[in-house]
Amino acid sequence: MSRGGGKGPSLKDKLDGNELDLSLCDLNEVPVRELAALPKATVLDLSCNNLISLPSDFCSLMHLVKLDLSKNRLQQLPLDFGRLVNLQHLDLLNNRLVTLPVSFAQLKNLKWLDLKDNPLDPVLAKVAGDCLDEKQCKQAAVKVLQHMKAIQSEQDRQRQRKLQAEREMEKKREAEQRAKEAQERELRKREKAEEKERRRREYDAQKAAKQEVEKKTKKETVQTRKPASSSRAPQPPRHKASWSRSVLRVLLLVLLCLLCALAACKLTELRHQPLCISVNTLYEDVVAALQNHKTLQNMLQQNSQQ
Repeated sequence: MSRGGGKGPSLKDKLDGNELDLSLCDLNEVPVRELAALPKATVLDLSCNNLISLPSDFCSLMHLVKLDLSKNRLQQLPLDFGRLVNLQHLDLLNNRLVTLPVSFAQLKNLKWLDLKDNPLDPVLAKVAGDCLDEKQCKQAAVKVLQHMKAIQSEQDRQRQRKLQAEREMEKKREAEQRAKEAQERELRKREKAEEKERRRREYDAQKAAKQEVEKKTKKETVQTRKPASSSRAPQPPRHKASWSRSVLRVLLLVLLCLLCALAACKLTELRHQPLCISVNTLYEDVVAALQNHKTLQNMLQQNSQQ
């Protein structure tokens, strides 16, 4: 137990039945560990000390039923003060409290409360009242508990609204993410379709170009064949002229052969041969006939002149 100066007697020496009086001990802090070792001390008096705050482990003293913290310098109570669920009587007279922790609403067994002479929040001060007698202190306990429960409910609602807003925001983010993913999938699908359509158009264009080239080549081939066939059309006269030349060549060859034979029959020793004799005779007849023809032409010419 810490005091303003030095050590004092143990807490057990101060224990009287279930009451432990630590008032006027000049305490700067509460000896929670020693108090936890005395679960029989359900009534604890810590009034008229120098306590500025209570340690967080003070709320582990759940066996307390009556607690007097009046005439200290407490500025606030621990946040989990509501863990003292067995507390029925609480005296906080003449401290420096402004508000109470929300967990105060959990003190469901509280029957008596004094908050006089504290710089309380105006709303809380109005709810607590003056607590000038036993009845008013009991009413203060009931009203303050109701007020703190309302605050707790409002905070719970705010917390629920906040959680709901966070959930809705999360759902909105998830929906936006899903919409974004769906949009990206749709975009990829559209791009894929456009790419496929582009490739199809390229394929059709290549196919059409190939067909056009084949058609043009075929047309050129047909056009090339037509002049050839038209040039071949007058082939029969050409063939006939060629045949006439051949006949003419044959006749010239025969004539040449005859001339050669005639020369042989005239100029060589062969002229005495029967064949050459016939040839020579035929030659002389032909020459005579030609001369007669020439004489006839001259006579006709002279007659015409006369």
